Amino acid sequence: MIDSDVLIWYLRGNKNAKDLVDKNIPFAISAITYMELIQGMRDKQELSLFKKYMERWSVEIIPVDKSICAKAMYFVETYFLSHSLELTDAMIAATALEKQEPLITGNEKHYRFIPDIQLNVFKP
Repeated sequence: MIDSDVLIWYLRGNKNAKDLVDKNIPFAISAITYMELIQGMRDKQELSLFKKYMERWSVEIIPVDKSICAKAMYFVETYFLSHSLELTDAMIAATALEKQEPLITGNEKHYRFIPDIQLNVFKP
């Protein structure tokens, strides 16, 4: 699974992100990641370009189900006060764990305290 920040770096033209994404095609993202990316679009032209990338990358968007939601709720309850875990990161982490996939992210600090999560750290 690829986290939002890596795809944002890609869309901004970062070569390391481009190489990483291209090497992992096809890949999966959480539905939360998809929504985060859409909310970051500046206009319809950018949105249209992003949708073309999604198609070219053959991205699987993993929907939030009951099990993912339950894991995320546990993570927020357990790690919000101690680590400031945000809802979106809890949902993305829960998705990666539920699907037993490593999470490729440049935001290791957002996830490193979550037990059993496999992180592949991206350096822009």
